[in-house]
Amino acid sequence: MTSSEPLDNVRLVTMGRQPCPYLHDRPAEFNAVDPRLPLSPSRYETLLTQGFRRGGEYIYRTACPGCQACQSLRIPVNDFRARRRHRRCLRDNADVSIHNVGFRYREEHFALYQRYVVARHPGGGMDDADPDLYWQYLTSSWCKTDFLELRRDDQLLGVAVTDDTGHSLSAVYTFFDPRITTRSLGTLAILLQLEVARQRQRQWLYLGYWIKDAPKMHYKADFCPHERFTPSGWERHDAFAGINW
Repeated sequence: MTSSEPLDNVRLVTMGRQPCPYLHDRPAEFNAVDPRLPLSPSRYETLLTQGFRRGGEYIYRTACPGCQACQSLRIPVNDFRARRRHRRCLRDNADVSIHNVGFRYREEHFALYQRYVVARHPGGGMDDADPDLYWQYLTSSWCKTDFLELRRDDQLLGVAVTDDTGHSLSAVYTFFDPRITTRSLGTLAILLQLEVARQRQRQWLYLGYWIKDAPKMHYKADFCPHERFTPSGWERHDAFAGINW
């Protein structure tokens, strides 16, 4: 599979219907790339450009009946310009630094992950994960994945699990201390991932799915310019049509 190979040449497997984790009044369905297909960072990059995501060893994208609300969102790294709220976030977190600890399990990370999912996603199926399920969910055997720590001195504030394809970074999952509500740690993690992408000379930072009618996702579209993957392909948005921060 190359960047020019059509998706028709890739066999997809339907993962079954389940309640939508974002729009609770709708069903959700996902298509996964056939797990027998050998995967690599370059193939992953190609699939990212076609709206796919990674979860553990699997590459998937939404295929919900009668719904196209989920749109993959990516930021062109060199074009991004911080808005007022982003500059304020960086200023308020000037005492926070990012540390790449590479691809390794840490008990401190898992403890923070547990606190985060219990507070943010109670009863969602993620809040009872053991260390093995946690590791299987966040990592794969075929892609370079970094655990980027957000620290204030010796205090671990958050972890941004980030894939690097060699061309782009993809934000797999970010978790942070749910007790800290004044630092906008989710936004800070994206700003710091953008800085890592600049340092590594990556073209894109992929942020996963964005849904217009999901208020908790509005912050993603506030990073401008950005592109959203639609049935017609990638569409660029140079301004956020929302709150004028």
